[in-house]
Amino acid sequence: MTAYTAHLDTFARDNLPPPDQWPVMDLAKAGLKYPERLNCATELLDNKVQAGLGPKPVFYTPRETWTYANLQDRANRIAHVLVDEVGLKPGNRVLIRAANNPMFVACWFAIAKAGGIVVATMPLLRAKELSVIIDKAEIDFALCDERLSEEMEKTPALTSRLQRICYFNGSGEPGAGAELERLMSGKSPNFDTVQTAAEDVVLIAFTSGTTGLPKGTMHFHRDVMVINDAYCTKMLRPGVTDIFIGSPPIAFTFGLGGLVTFPMHVGAATVLLEKASPPVLAAAIDDFRATICFTAPTAYRVMTDLSQDFALTSLRKCISAGETLPVPIHEDWKRATGIGIMDGMGATEMLHIFISFPEEMVRPGVTGIPVPGYEAKIVDDNMNEMPRGEVGKLAVRGPTGCRYLADDRQKNYVRDGWNLTGDAFLQDEDGFFRFAARADDMIISSGYNISGPEVEEALLSHDAVAECGVVAAPDAARGHIVKAYVVLREGQSPSPELVKHMQDYVKNAIAPYKYPRTIEFLPALPRTETGKVQRFRLRQMAEGKE
Repeated sequence: MTAYTAHLDTFARDNLPPPDQWPVMDLAKAGLKYPERLNCATELLDNKVQAGLGPKPVFYTPRETWTYANLQDRANRIAHVLVDEVGLKPGNRVLIRAANNPMFVACWFAIAKAGGIVVATMPLLRAKELSVIIDKAEIDFALCDERLSEEMEKTPALTSRLQRICYFNGSGEPGAGAELERLMSGKSPNFDTVQTAAEDVVLIAFTSGTTGLPKGTMHFHRDVMVINDAYCTKMLRPGVTDIFIGSPPIAFTFGLGGLVTFPMHVGAATVLLEKASPPVLAAAIDDFRATICFTAPTAYRVMTDLSQDFALTSLRKCISAGETLPVPIHEDWKRATGIGIMDGMGATEMLHIFISFPEEMVRPGVTGIPVPGYEAKIVDDNMNEMPRGEVGKLAVRGPTGCRYLADDRQKNYVRDGWNLTGDAFLQDEDGFFRFAARADDMIISSGYNISGPEVEEALLSHDAVAECGVVAAPDAARGHIVKAYVVLREGQSPSPELVKHMQDYVKNAIAPYKYPRTIEFLPALPRTETGKVQRFRLRQMAEGKE
């Protein structure tokens, strides 16, 4: 790393992994070069306004339209609030809690402009989950949509860190407002963006691990620009007239790239939807004549059935990520729209997609080839490269890579300079990479990553539960669903009412999308001689193989 930093609070830099645990990140080999001082907000926002794009729309919603100038104005005013009213110092972490709306993005850029570090969170997270993130990243400030205040208000009692919560109105409704808007009204629309180092952390993105303990992945200002210059420029290849749309939350790095940085990188626009269910997404594609769509395979499947009800003819590029793309979904979508879906393999640790196809090379059932600047290989447990056609662990390296926040799991994810994603792949004779299976206990349902052990922990706190095991079960609509195998306490009896009570219990304990959609009662869980739960047997049962 360069010696220069704009951060007065050096927490993030101090808690990076030791240099010998970093993956190899060769920018020169990828054909990328960045100056020592770089702020991604300057590159993506300020420079676009300066280039004359100020009057051009950047975000559409069902209620309002924001231009690049509008976004800059609000981001600058929020930056002043953070510095003048909250006391933000460069390097401080700021939590954002909101659905996909323009104010979320304005807050994101405001934090970056002020030299802070963004910690964006899913709207569905509960107070307990938020408090763990706050403690891990040592967060003192939070910006929150006032419609999500209920769980936010519970959070300070669970952590000693959080000092101030500033609420904003993310609805776009006329006349509505909150503390942040009131403070913004008295601030200047001009702000001198902090000249951060290219290697200053700008984003800590949390992802659930297989143990249920959150892992914070740290990304530099430079990294944000890398994904734009790599995947976006060299594979996606959008233009200034494109209108992006999609379902992934901006709090996920998939959504951050696909709905914010990629369109802004080329001066395009995005339709932001707070609740982008497939019918809502299909209707918005029709209404706004969207041209590039980012969503999960299950959404494409539902929208295929809706293609007779909504005009999807404006679309020219469709990208899928978050879970493997089944061939039938790809083929049905292409028959309905004429567009082949560009599958993508990415990871929060790598920031965005690193294996995909440009649209002219799309092949059903194949994830793709490395994005220019990245390289990948299939390895065994000893990091030896596997022969073509054999399943092994996916190893990847390139201009981005894993840097966990103060986490021993760094040594598991990075070996010999390569990132090990936890996925099983094979490379076919033509050199294309094909997904085989998950290599860990993560459950991917409708594009959400769900930790089985985290759901187990919630279930085990229920008075009726003695033991439980949680695995993925195949589902036609969602790809997979969360299935729980439960052993009841003595005196308890299985019933549909008890199933419903347990499901509601989990919904109230952790994010609702994580709840077990199916619960099956067993007299005992399959275990090894040493007492460990045999999860592979539970998975076999869920798949109907036992």
